Formats: sequence, C-alpha cells, structure tokens
Amino acid sequence: MTYKFSPSLMCMDLSKFKEQVTALNERADFYHVDIMDGHFVKNITLSPFFIEQLKKMSTLPIDAHLMVEKPSDFVDMVIDAGADYISLHAETINGDAFRLINHIKDKGKKFGVVLNPATPIESIRHYIHHVDKLTIMTVDPGFAGQRFVTEMIDKIKEAKELKEKNQYKYLITIDGSCNERTFKQLTDAGAEVLIVGTSGLFNLDEDVSKAWDLMMETFEKEVNNIAVN
Repeated sequence: MTYKFSPSLMCMDLSKFKEQVTALNERADFYHVDIMDGHFVKNITLSPFFIEQLKKMSTLPIDAHLMVEKPSDFVDMVIDAGADYISLHAETINGDAFRLINHIKDKGKKFGVVLNPATPIESIRHYIHHVDKLTIMTVDPGFAGQRFVTEMIDKIKEAKELKEKNQYKYLITIDGSCNERTFKQLTDAGAEVLIVGTSGLFNLDEDVSKAWDLMMETFEKEVNNIAVN
C-alpha cells in the first residue's frame, strides 16, 4: 500500500511561504488548503487568493476544503484560483448537493466531501458514487491541535468496506491529528491520504525538509515496521 501525504497549509509558517512550498513540492502528494468563513466554524484562515499564489509555485494537486456556511458562494472562486479538488462539507450541501457536484465536475475538477465526526456516512449515500475524495474529520473542525476522536476509526473502516464492496473510487482521506500517535491505527483502518499539520509535520522542526524526514521516519517505523538509521 502506498500512502499519500497532504500538508495542511494553514499550519505552515507563512513568513517562510516560498521556502516551505519549494521544499514540500519535492515531497508532498497534495496540498490541503482550509478556507473558513467564521460562521460554519469560528475561525477564518486561508482564501482563494492564497490558492492563486500557491498555484504559481506548484504543480501539486490542491484540495480546497471549504468550511463555510454557503459553499456555492466560494466554489467558483476556488476553481478560478486553481484548486483541483473541491471538498465540501456534507452538513452544508445536502440541500443542493447534485447541483454542486455537477457544476464542479463540469468544470473539470474533482469532487470531495467532508464528514464531521458526528456526521454518518449514511448521510451521503445518494451521491457517494460521485465522490473522488472522502475526507473524514477525526477532530471537530475549525482549529488545529484538537484531541483525536477515536470513534472515527470505525467510520474509516466503514468507508473502506463500502469502497471495496461497491468499487467506489474515492480516496479515503483523514483530517485531524494525523501524527505519530495515530498513524498506525489510521492506516490499519483504511486511511489512504493523511492530512498532516501542526503535530504531524510543521512542529517537528523549523526546517520543513527536516520536519518531513522526521515525519517519514516515524511513519515507516510505526506503519511499516521499518527502522530508519
């Protein structure tokens, strides 16, 4: 199994934007960009303008995670800015899910759906076959550094079982507390893409290249039982 890593750029050192993006371009599989409106969650983070600037420096796929009350107000902005995956919260789209899915796909982009810890997979069953990226929140959304919700392990297992049974194509993605304490249980449950932020990556070393190497050493040891000298 080849696992993929997606740095959460709300956790990066923005004073070292160019330096860190240049380093991560050689290492990451995706970029995760959180866009919050201060309403759906009580925080305001990155923006479509940030995606536009990131796109100038990278060819990696950008996943725009819209933690907003009215995603339809933001979808075209992040598409125009250069996002490749548009990940919307099920809690905000179930009134116009198919209209948004069709619009995103018609624009040639990938559709992602995000589930808060208390939101069951059952809530998206009528459009799960359209999902390219299924993100399971393992913390309540809005702020970095929150406590891991262990009950989400069963949800990840359910997502894996549904994918295998129905031959769905979505990437099982985990957002929240992906770090040395959780890598093993997440991958054992079925995680395929790990969104790494403060605890998993950026706090490991001021030099993000060194931080990445430390993260991967830990991951290989915990998940693949490979001791790195």
